[in-house]
Amino acid sequence: MSWLTDATPDATAPGGAVDLVIEPGVKDMGGFRVRRALPSARRRMVGPFIFLDHIGPAVFAAGAGLDVRPHPHIGLATLTYLTEGSILHRDTLGSVQDILPGEVNWMTAGSGIAHSERSDAQQRARARGLCGIQSWLALPRAHEETAPAFHHHAGGDLPVLTDSGVSVRLVAGQAYGQRAAVATFSQTLYMDATLGAGAALPLPDEYPERAVYLLEGEVEIAGERFAEHRLLVFRPGDRITLRATRPTRLLVLGGEPMDGPRHIWWNFVHSSQDRIEQAKADWRAGRFGLIPGDEQESIPLPA
Repeated sequence: MSWLTDATPDATAPGGAVDLVIEPGVKDMGGFRVRRALPSARRRMVGPFIFLDHIGPAVFAAGAGLDVRPHPHIGLATLTYLTEGSILHRDTLGSVQDILPGEVNWMTAGSGIAHSERSDAQQRARARGLCGIQSWLALPRAHEETAPAFHHHAGGDLPVLTDSGVSVRLVAGQAYGQRAAVATFSQTLYMDATLGAGAALPLPDEYPERAVYLLEGEVEIAGERFAEHRLLVFRPGDRITLRATRPTRLLVLGGEPMDGPRHIWWNFVHSSQDRIEQAKADWRAGRFGLIPGDEQESIPLPA
């Protein structure tokens, strides 16, 4: 028996398999598009995921590149995962890390960190593409003020399972008897799955909150078809099987519900509005510190 056959649910959810379909808003970022699936007016979080941006696909001409200037975060962890291109990460801890497709940059903001994301000089020397997902995960209240940290995980550190026209890279959490090396602060599921035409993928059903973001392609669920660039949110406990109608790539994400609502303002996430006000004052006053190698500029606090 294969991992996929062993995991196949007995049935698909009755009465409509998908609880909510979110079409992300699209924003032009000066040469490339960003689709924001979370937060949405219809759904603020799925498990710990409170922010989900699909970056690109973009093509930068030689001499051009990504320039996200230094900016701050509190109360969350960022997870950067690329499918094409590369980004150079720097932060106030002194971390310097280039991220490539299939790798994970996990930055715990906790009590406060600032970072920048750019294309380095070598990348700018030639035309190249960029595509990926930037997500924020809210931290449980017990960990909102944890010390900031940064961890990089190479692609070889993440389990990859293949079977019956399906390939799954486990980015974070556990599924199908495997566990990713990324250390999360709450029960978390994050998978990158590629399906050939006609291939089926049963979703792990042990997570209370689950969603699928379709990067490309199309899936059929209980007779309904869903096209790319949509976030499909499922009900707790429903047994869900996705079937690709053509070659498809998608992300599966979720986990346990967060322990209460979160305030989100600019780059700050926290259970306390007063703490966000303090973070605003700290950024204005320069108390987040400087980023070694990227000290000359920063994004000002929005008016």
